[in-house]
Amino acid sequence: MLEQKRKKGESFENFLRRFNKGLIQSRKLQEVRSRKFVQPKKNKNKQKEYALVSMKLREKTEYLRKTGKLKEETRRRW
Repeated sequence: MLEQKRKKGESFENFLRRFNKGLIQSRKLQEVRSRKFVQPKKNKNKQKEYALVSMKLREKTEYLRKTGKLKEETRRRW
């Protein structure tokens, strides 16, 4: 952990600038930001369960599309 103390007679702005510079150089902030949006991986059972559910949904929508109960959608590229 980065620990800095304010020097005697140092203004708050100078201390804040020195603290931010130390924070950037220590790369702690960059490490925390990179971890912010990382989600843990699903375990094998959850992956299999997700795959089975999506397969069933795909089959159901395909069946409804073939029988004419589901409106045919045009595929958009962008």
